[in-house]
Amino acid sequence: MGFPLSILDLAPVGTGESATSAIASSVALARAAEESGYQRVWYAEHHNMHAIMSSATSVLISHVGAHTSTIRLGAGGIMLPNHAPLTIAEQFGTLAAMYPGRIDLGLGRAPGSDQNTMYALRRDPRSADSFPQDVQELKGYLSGNTLVPGVNAYPGKDSNVPLYILGSSLFGAQLAAALGLPYAFASHFAPQALTQAVALYRREYRPSEENPEPYVIAGANVLAADSAGEAAAELDVVRRQRARLLFGRGRNLTDAETDALIASGAGQHLDEMMKYSAVGTPSEVREFLEGFRKEADADELIVTHQASTVEGRLRSVRLTAEAMEQVSV
Repeated sequence: MGFPLSILDLAPVGTGESATSAIASSVALARAAEESGYQRVWYAEHHNMHAIMSSATSVLISHVGAHTSTIRLGAGGIMLPNHAPLTIAEQFGTLAAMYPGRIDLGLGRAPGSDQNTMYALRRDPRSADSFPQDVQELKGYLSGNTLVPGVNAYPGKDSNVPLYILGSSLFGAQLAAALGLPYAFASHFAPQALTQAVALYRREYRPSEENPEPYVIAGANVLAADSAGEAAAELDVVRRQRARLLFGRGRNLTDAETDALIASGAGQHLDEMMKYSAVGTPSEVREFLEGFRKEADADELIVTHQASTVEGRLRSVRLTAEAMEQVSV
């Protein structure tokens, strides 16, 4: 591919599917991504969401790693305030020992859940305040330069698992720049501050030994199909699914109730969230992603394939890769 292209996989479970089949689908997607030349596949930590099966992120990465051989795998991301830095260092140190040279660790500070779920996780609502310090503590464990006297991560020490800061606001951009870490922006669902955050990150970047230059990954939605009509029809299905998931408050909505929900304002909100979406034929997807990369001033794109079926996602993965082979940097 002309520039690095990666995948964010939420391990979605469709209507009538099981967690087992959803995880098997994630394995199939990673294998397709590996065969098609994608740079990496990341999995996001979400909790208490019935349609997303990536909550135990490190466990899922381990399983996918056993069924692939070369593609990089990682978290996009681990919500660090939900965990002790030592625990994450041990988990990802274990993954790095199992799959040397293939593991990434993206870090975010959002809850990845609602307030009740935060309680169930035993997360202190103030824990996000120590995110910068927790990132540095985690980095110390992974680099073998612990900041906690007498405490090391086994495995994890000297693994030097690459860290990435995830964000959708200026806070993450400032932190990534200050720590000399790559920055991944969640523009696939929170696009508002993209250009401002990337500009701030590049302007304030402080080179580090591991990362002498700034590095930006920007997220986008992709729905590639054999025809524009097929892609548009599939997008309508995806919008309905998202409306039920995000605004349905756990109810099993009928089509009529979903239509009413979308008409009441959820549709506009969804369209704003999905501003950066490449939908259509392979050539249309390629044109969008080329333009988006320039607009985002990104070194790499990470895309989430939004088709509602496993077959549709796999087809989108392959069509997009074939189209992007024609991209020139």
